Amino acid sequence: MISGGHLLIQCLIEQGANTAFGVPGESYLAALDGMNEAGDGFRFVTTRNEAGASFMAEAWGKLTGRPGICFVTRGPGATNASIGVHTAAQDSTPMVLFIGQVPTHHRGKEAFQEMDYNLFFGSVAKWTVEVQAAGELPEVVASAFSIAMSDRPGPVVVALPEDVLEAETGVSPLPRVEVAERLPAPEDVEWAVELLRLSERPLVLVGGGRWTDEGRQDLQAFAEENDFAVAPVFRFHDLMDNHSRAYIGEAGVGMPVVVKETILTADVILAIGIRFGEMTTAGYTLFTDTGQTLIHAHPSEAELGKIVEPTLAMHAGPNATVAALRRARIGSTETRRHWVEARRAAFETSIDFPSQPGDLDMSKVMAWLRENLPADVIVTNGAGNFSIWNNKAMLYGPGMRLLGPQNGAMGYGLPAAIAAKVLYPDRMAVAFVGDGDFQMNCQELGAAFQAHAGPIVLVINNGSYGTIRMHQERTYPHRVSGTELVNPDFAALAHAYGLYGETVTRTDAFPDAFARAAESSTGAVLDLVVSGDMLTPTQSVDQARQAHP
Repeated sequence: MISGGHLLIQCLIEQGANTAFGVPGESYLAALDGMNEAGDGFRFVTTRNEAGASFMAEAWGKLTGRPGICFVTRGPGATNASIGVHTAAQDSTPMVLFIGQVPTHHRGKEAFQEMDYNLFFGSVAKWTVEVQAAGELPEVVASAFSIAMSDRPGPVVVALPEDVLEAETGVSPLPRVEVAERLPAPEDVEWAVELLRLSERPLVLVGGGRWTDEGRQDLQAFAEENDFAVAPVFRFHDLMDNHSRAYIGEAGVGMPVVVKETILTADVILAIGIRFGEMTTAGYTLFTDTGQTLIHAHPSEAELGKIVEPTLAMHAGPNATVAALRRARIGSTETRRHWVEARRAAFETSIDFPSQPGDLDMSKVMAWLRENLPADVIVTNGAGNFSIWNNKAMLYGPGMRLLGPQNGAMGYGLPAAIAAKVLYPDRMAVAFVGDGDFQMNCQELGAAFQAHAGPIVLVINNGSYGTIRMHQERTYPHRVSGTELVNPDFAALAHAYGLYGETVTRTDAFPDAFARAAESSTGAVLDLVVSGDMLTPTQSVDQARQAHP
């Protein structure tokens, strides 16, 4: 016989989940004791807020392709963690959130911190379930993993009543769940090949979850062998080597003019794994009444025709789709080769930004980082105009990864970088954060220090909620309200948490400061003080006011 709490941890270990992130709570003490019983076989990374924990679990799911695990207590713990669930939903990331729940005999009485999690998470989670008996745990855990990884990946929420975790049972964990990727139908592949062979200006849009390393390699080879231009959608830059001659930029928020031109002038568009979100469609204005041929491949049938009606809908996973199309050997043409060369040349003009005002010029900092970051660096970011720098001015090589929230969640960058360091302690993780964005979860520096998982945090500090200030100046010029920030000493804050900290105010001081940060065994925070005159890398406050008087 074994308690439900101990059985739960054994079930997770059987599924290959040996790490979880969370804040401990009295509602799942038996599960915490199960972690203790597992010893080195299971690691619990203690965070300072459930939001940080859920972001870490989501980032883990992005990096591994299997669900990231988060444990939180009932009520406020669950609501704090909901931001990570929403991120996993919009980012198509497998994740399982375990929530301690009131005892079953207290349900429906508005007990202390009681919530109906099906109602609360119903619109964002793929599945929400409350375990009714300890003997159900193996089946529930296996189902949670299967659902989180199947079709369009996403988050699952499992509520764990206290008495269920304390009860004893004689059942055993179920075997590890493996979800086979959906293969494209042969007739769909044949039709897609025919359409692509006839194309003169083909564009491949890629995104979504559960891409494998082999899938990424196949994607690049497929594009280069057949002269197809490739554009990842919002924050999926790392699906292909950005140095490839077939890579022509990212179709995301703040889409460069040259990328939009590529989309508008393409005659055949092959969309693999993407969901045609607001960013990729430029506010749902692209891909409508253009006369373009559209092939849409997605593992979830619900995404096919949901936003844009395709010429050919392929119900298939991304890796399998690319592999099947590559095997068909479509072949190159001179017309396509010239098209790709022209679009690549246009893209290369978009990554260098004009010099910025002030003593610290981020355009020069990014040029230095492009040349000096390790080939296997993991880059993360939260939400704000500061992320334009690592989203539009960075080139991601084949060994690099980018973790950024599709849903624009502030505070994501630091927790995601910590998760990356927990998973890959020998790789460099660099978090791009804004001064407002950073303060959403800066307390997780404590988690980084305690877990020996310290990233390098670059705080782009302009003393403002910059994105909202931009919208204010464009819509209500001169009428600034609520967006100015009075910040702490971020370098001192880093020191207080046991990390290296330094304030950088000049461009020429950045390389040495970054070297010192990289040498720190505990992680580092570099406070990069930039001018508040620039709303974006290409628009100043005065320019915004003049454009929108």
